[in-house]
Amino acid sequence: METIAPLWLWVTFVAIVLASLFVDFVVLKKQGAHEIGAREALNWSVVWIVLSFVFNALFWWAVRDTTGSTQVANEKSLEFLTGYLIEKSLAVDNIFVFLMIFTYFAVPPAFQKRVLMIGIVGAIVLRTVMILVGGWLLANFHWVLYVFGAFLILTGLKMWWAAGKESDLEGNPALRLLRKVMPVSSGFDGEKFFTLENGRRIATPLFMVICLVALTDVIFAVDSIPAIFAITSDPFIVLTSNVFAILGLRAMYFLLAAVANKFHLLNYGLAVILVFIGTKMCLVDVFKIPAVVSLGAVVAILAVTMVWSVRTAGGGRSASSSS
Repeated sequence: METIAPLWLWVTFVAIVLASLFVDFVVLKKQGAHEIGAREALNWSVVWIVLSFVFNALFWWAVRDTTGSTQVANEKSLEFLTGYLIEKSLAVDNIFVFLMIFTYFAVPPAFQKRVLMIGIVGAIVLRTVMILVGGWLLANFHWVLYVFGAFLILTGLKMWWAAGKESDLEGNPALRLLRKVMPVSSGFDGEKFFTLENGRRIATPLFMVICLVALTDVIFAVDSIPAIFAITSDPFIVLTSNVFAILGLRAMYFLLAAVANKFHLLNYGLAVILVFIGTKMCLVDVFKIPAVVSLGAVVAILAVTMVWSVRTAGGGRSASSSS
């Protein structure tokens, strides 16, 4: 797997991720369990987005310095931006599922932050492994590209069909399995995942929640990672755009949770994006769609869907429903 990024940029990326996790787990942990308001969530969302754009500017400079070509630098930075936007938009669907899980288990807002923090670390590790495996497969078996493309098209069609329909968490097989293999307490014990009840150590509902959040990310990673490989085969761009989208997921959750009903048509837009990206992947050997066209298409689809959602708000999804 070849990458255009120099070694020092890999080191810089790892340092940024570690620093971000340090802020989350050490600095912000001192705040204790508390409900994150819309203003705080908005401020952190802006911080993560700005950080992503600053990193993309650094990436552009590094590529131009390495290759001596402004054109190549522009192309690669556009690939990062497109990948970041796709992963960010697909992450919105994760948020609606998280909202459904938290609502179903009646997780107090003050406890949701810790679940999302741990979920983000798990997502970074999981996606790093999946990206490396996916990159190796594409480098050695070109035909896998068509498999990924067909999978994205089918996923997009399925998402369109399921959009607007109620999801039944009670019927989730993973939840039923968890309840069979482990006893669960009737209530929460602060932010603890395990508690003592009648002298026996058992799981709390919060542990069930973190398991379902992890499962959700596995499912969505299977959809989103092939989508970014349709934009670029460079493992550095694939990994960094994914991770930067994930780092801002917690703040974006608390920001969008309050306005979930206003974007009730968003899944239709995400479905169209997946079909578009899957088609792009399947046509790669026939016609390569430029990165700027892909970026424009994704932005246009999201803009139309969100504006139309706001205009028709009122009959949208409830806080306990999702795709």
